[in-house]
Amino acid sequence: MKNFNFYQNLRNLFSHINNLLSVAKKAFLSNSTDKIPFAERLNKYAALKHKSKIMTLVYATLLVVAFVLSIANHNNVNASVAPQNNMDYLLLENSMGDNLDENNIYPEESLENIRSLFEMVNYKETTKVIEHEIKLSKGDTFINILTNLGMEYKDAYGVYLELKKVYAPENLKAGQIINITTTVNTELNQLISLDNILIEPKPGQRFIVERDENNNLLARKEKDDLILEVKSADGIIDGTLSNSMHKAGVPNKIIANFINIFSYSIDFRRDVKKGDKFEIIYENHLTPNGELVQTGNILFAALTLKKDRIALHRFKDSSGQVDYYDEKGFAMKKTLHRKPLAFQSARISSPFGKRRHPIKKKIIVHWGVDYAAPKGTAIYAAGDGVVQAAKWNGGYGNYIKIRHNSEYSTAYAHMWKFAKGIHPGKRVKQGQVIGYVGSTGLSTGPHLHYEVVKNGRRVNPLRIKAAAGENLAGKNLRKFKAQVADLKKTYHSLFAKYEKKNDKLAKK
Repeated sequence: MKNFNFYQNLRNLFSHINNLLSVAKKAFLSNSTDKIPFAERLNKYAALKHKSKIMTLVYATLLVVAFVLSIANHNNVNASVAPQNNMDYLLLENSMGDNLDENNIYPEESLENIRSLFEMVNYKETTKVIEHEIKLSKGDTFINILTNLGMEYKDAYGVYLELKKVYAPENLKAGQIINITTTVNTELNQLISLDNILIEPKPGQRFIVERDENNNLLARKEKDDLILEVKSADGIIDGTLSNSMHKAGVPNKIIANFINIFSYSIDFRRDVKKGDKFEIIYENHLTPNGELVQTGNILFAALTLKKDRIALHRFKDSSGQVDYYDEKGFAMKKTLHRKPLAFQSARISSPFGKRRHPIKKKIIVHWGVDYAAPKGTAIYAAGDGVVQAAKWNGGYGNYIKIRHNSEYSTAYAHMWKFAKGIHPGKRVKQGQVIGYVGSTGLSTGPHLHYEVVKNGRRVNPLRIKAAAGENLAGKNLRKFKAQVADLKKTYHSLFAKYEKKNDKLAKK
C-alpha cells in the first residue's frame, strides 16, 4: 500500500510540474485576447527565458522538497498538492496572460500558494490532550499525583485547596481511581494545562474539578438521585444460611442484618438445618443506570425451622423507635443476646457447669459459656446498659462487665483488647462493639468467656428467660397491622407459598 502511494505521489508531482510548464508555454506563445503581436511576445519570452528557467527550477525544487517532507512526515498522505480540476492552472494562465510583466512572471498568489503548501506538508501537531486513569498506590497523595504529571508544586497545591472545598483529598485510598485530563506539548514533553479531574469515591457520587469560561479551575459535586428498589427472595437452606441467601442474590450486608435480627432467639449453629427455608423483603438504593449504591432496610424476614415459621416485620412506632415484630405485634428482640459475637458460627468450646479446668487440672464450676472464635472477632454488648468494669481481672484477662437493668448484668473475659471509648460509666447500645476476642489471662486459645448474672447469681446464658422487648399496643398496633396487610397484598405470591393455617409464630 505504501509503494502504491509513493508512485501515486510521484505521478501527481510530475503532472503538477508539467501543468505549470504548459501554463507558462500558453501564456507566452499562444494567441491571447490582449492583442500583443506574436513576434513581440516571442521576443519578450526570449528575453525572459533565462529568468523563467530559474523560477521554474526553483518552483520545481520547492515542490520536490515538499513532496519528500510529506513522505517523511505522513507516509501515506497523497501527493504534496492534491490534483484539482485544472481550475488553478486556468487561473494562473489568465493571470499570467493578463499581467505579463518581466518582474512578475509568477504572480504573488502562486508564490503564496507555494509557501502555504510548504507549511502544510511540514505542519506537525505539537499539542495533545491526554486522558489519564490513575490507580492510587499505597503512599500516593493528591499533590504528588499532580506533580508527577508535570505540574508545579504551587499550582498543584492550589488545585488541592480548590478540591478541598467539596471533597477531602486525604480521604483518597489505595486502589481508588482518579481520572485526569491534561494538555501537553509533545515536542518538549511538557505539561501545558490541567483541564479536568474526576473522582468517584462510590457509585452515584462524583467530585469534579474543571475549567470555567474564564479558564479558572473550579470544583463541584455531583450526586445522582437514587432509585429505591424493593426486592424479595426466598429459598431452601442447603449448607449454611449465608451461602444459601447469597445464591439467591441477596447482598452480603442484608444477609448480615437478617442474621442479626434473629440472633436474639436463634442459635444459627444448632437450630438451622438443611432443608429449612428463608424469606426476605428488603430495599436497595440504585443509581439511574441500575448500579447498587447501598442496601436499605429489611422490611420482612422469615425463617421456617422444621415445622415452625418465625416471621418478623419492620415497624417504626410513634416515638421513632424501630424494631421487628411478629404479625400480632409482639417484639422479637430479646433483652440479652445469647451469643454476642460477630462470628455467629462460633462453636461452644466449654459449656456452663462443672468441668476439668484445662490449666488448673482439677474439677471446678465453669460459670459461663466459652465460644471459640478467631482472634480479633468483634464482641458485642448483649444488651443496652452501662459499663461497670473494663480492666485486667486476673485469670479473666481483659474483662468487661455491663449492667443492663436491676435484674441482669453480663461479663466478657479473655479479650484481646477493648474497643475505643469503652470505660466504666460508658453507656452502650445492644449490638455495639465493646472489644475483640483474644486469649488473655488463664486461657489455652482465643475465645470469648461469656457470663450472665441474674440478681447477683451467675446463670447459664443459654437457659435464661429474659423479658421480651415492648410489644405494640393501641394506635401503634393498628398502624402496624395495616402495614402488614399492605405488604401481604403487594407480595401475595411470596406469602402464599409459605403461609399455613397452623403457622407457629414466635412469641418469645
